[in-house]
Amino acid sequence: MKETLITLKDPRSAVAEAFRTLRTNLIFAGLEQPLQTLLVTSPTTEEGKTATLANLAVVMAQGGRKTILVDCDLRRPQLHELFGLPAAPGFTDWITAGNDAAPLALAATGVDGLQLLPAGSPAAIPSDLLTSRRLEALISNLKAQADFVLFDAPPLLAVSDAALLAANLDGVLLVVSAGQTRRDHAQRAKEILEKIRVRVAGAVLINAAPEDGLGRY
Repeated sequence: MKETLITLKDPRSAVAEAFRTLRTNLIFAGLEQPLQTLLVTSPTTEEGKTATLANLAVVMAQGGRKTILVDCDLRRPQLHELFGLPAAPGFTDWITAGNDAAPLALAATGVDGLQLLPAGSPAAIPSDLLTSRRLEALISNLKAQADFVLFDAPPLLAVSDAALLAANLDGVLLVVSAGQTRRDHAQRAKEILEKIRVRVAGAVLINAAPEDGLGRY
């Protein structure tokens, strides 16, 4: 799956440059309101959220900002595969360990300044872990170690996980795919975020013509 990391495979491409533009926009969006923790999700499945997140994390790190990726898509974790790393130990193992002082299993990704906290061991009921009182401690721990902490989560319309996580973070970036994401699904996703009063940092259009979005990757 490493071929989806266009920012590493072809850093001079128009798509890679679009990710750098997205990085700049997010940095400026956080000048007035802190945007240190960000959730990247999509309305439904197969809309490219994980690849978008990973590429954004790469350019954040390449821009000199210490970045941590956190895989909270506990139902279909993929970030560890993108970087050729084991899935566990990770997020679920720390949450269930019951020890706030336990070290986090942060893995080097091969990109300077970028670490990954994998999803961890399979969880019977993932949403329970995202309502754990220890989630706040985990987020604080991660914020102390990075300039940006970027989270992956299941699609908003599939399960409650993304909404539960978003309520604890500074903002959400919504990924929509040209020709695939239905208009009503995007609207419902926006309504969910508004209902829980989460800051929407922006939306990313992928699989569009280069002049319209991030293009194809």
